[in-house]
Amino acid sequence: MRRNKDLALAILWIALALCGIGATLYGMLKKFDAAQPMFLWAILVLIPVVALYLFRSVRKAPMVKLSTLYALMNGPTDLLAFFRHLPFATGILGTGLLFMAMARPQSEDNWQDVKREGIDIVIALDISASMLAKDLRPDRLDASKRVAMDFIDGRPNDRIGLVVYEGEAFTQCPITTDHRVLKELFAEVRSGLIDGGTAVGMGLATSLNRLRESEAKSKVVILLTDGVNNAGTVQPNDAAQIAAQLGVRVYTIGVGTKGKALSPVARYATGQYRYDYVDVEIDEPTLRNIAEITGGKYFRATDEGKLRDIYGEIDRLEKTRIKVTEHRSKNEEYFPFLELGGLLLLAGFVLDRTLLRTMS
Repeated sequence: MRRNKDLALAILWIALALCGIGATLYGMLKKFDAAQPMFLWAILVLIPVVALYLFRSVRKAPMVKLSTLYALMNGPTDLLAFFRHLPFATGILGTGLLFMAMARPQSEDNWQDVKREGIDIVIALDISASMLAKDLRPDRLDASKRVAMDFIDGRPNDRIGLVVYEGEAFTQCPITTDHRVLKELFAEVRSGLIDGGTAVGMGLATSLNRLRESEAKSKVVILLTDGVNNAGTVQPNDAAQIAAQLGVRVYTIGVGTKGKALSPVARYATGQYRYDYVDVEIDEPTLRNIAEITGGKYFRATDEGKLRDIYGEIDRLEKTRIKVTEHRSKNEEYFPFLELGGLLLLAGFVLDRTLLRTMS
């Protein structure tokens, strides 16, 4: 019985030591990289060492034949006997930690230097009454605003501004990286804010004025209209020549179906419009000419799906250049394993030679 109890204590302490090794090894591999992982395999050497120790413990255990065990079973218990195998278990755990230290666990620091060559973009949006036509849902203006705001969401690194125009033009939002504010101002845009008409040239000229002092390597205007230039003091082709001199590319978009569309034809005193089917008139030659002069491109959007495709193509044509430089450094993390392993070995040696010393 004494032999079985001693063996159980030995197994208990060794199991605790091996669990400590396993848990520490798992944590090390999860948190660090091993520069010399072959030393981790050396931990397996501890298995035959443990087996030999258990075998010797069984053979060395003293055995005395008694006529009765009653007196011993109810007698005083030696507390030190419970810790008799602690020095060996401590040595096993310390040795395992030393093997982990020899594997050279390392932590890694990663950081990036990101250099962005953003693009300055101004969206020039026609808000004349004809943009309330119902050939896009719910109308041309709302569809154009919705698609443009999705475009803004896809350009987080660019400065974007908004110019609106009817018979005159004004800046609704200067070029900015605060796209939340830009979208809020976009949402407030409606027809009838300024004098009626369609001043395409003024819309482009005002957009160019926003980009005039831009230091961006790439400057773009997205000019959207559904009509013909019939107001303002600046002609579209003249504004296009200025854009070419400033190095600004202009992408022009004509919005509206081909044929007739349900459009506003009169406005009541209440502010409501009367609608009727009228011919869709877009000055496509002028819009093409603006795009060609500035190195841009002309598009025709007959529905919202086509309008999304157009913005998608502009997004591909005007890619923001991002240069990412990655830096990486390694930090040696072996010292805590080495220190703790050495202390455990020393503690096991001291206990085995003093407090828990046994006779061979």
